[in-house]
Amino acid sequence: MNLKKRFSQANEKLRMPHTDPELFQSMSEKITSWLPEFPHEYVVVCIGTDRSTGDALGPLTGTLLSEMKPRHMTVYGTLHEPVHATNLVEYTNFIKEKHRNPYIIAVDACLGQTTSVGHLITGKGPLKPGAALNKPLPSVGNIHITGVVNISGFMEYSVLQNTRLSIVMDMSEKIAGLLNIIDQRLKYHFSAPAIVIQQEKQQSM
Repeated sequence: MNLKKRFSQANEKLRMPHTDPELFQSMSEKITSWLPEFPHEYVVVCIGTDRSTGDALGPLTGTLLSEMKPRHMTVYGTLHEPVHATNLVEYTNFIKEKHRNPYIIAVDACLGQTTSVGHLITGKGPLKPGAALNKPLPSVGNIHITGVVNISGFMEYSVLQNTRLSIVMDMSEKIAGLLNIIDQRLKYHFSAPAIVIQQEKQQSM
């Protein structure tokens, strides 16, 4: 779990309420526009623990996305096998060893202002897990998606413990659905440029 105000500086961000009917279209298009032009191994790291309601956003998302059986994404961090403060470094090293030049999408919960609760935020660059609880953890992700689950500023650990499960579940479903849409678009994202290059070469011959 990380504090929104302590995000790494990113060139671009998009913030939308998770109830916005345009969420899937707008956010999936934005994230797809950030993806690299050449094929990569895509890894989704869903950070958090099921021992805290607010911090369960990541594991819930990982479980829901895994059940959708993505074809182009490998998912780490589920309710049964969470990625959290005590094993994040281990998972980070494992991903580097198992995946060649992985492109990582990090998912985590965060705290923010009252008006931001219920918003999903995506941006370029990594996020810093554990910032709200002052835990020294490595930054994770080429891009990130976070959900503002509750209010920051006082007794963050207690706030996370007392976050409503309903909003966390709703936001997890939206993030998993969003990532599933992106997974389905990946083959198109990479095949189109290859076809264009091939046609150009044929015309020049």
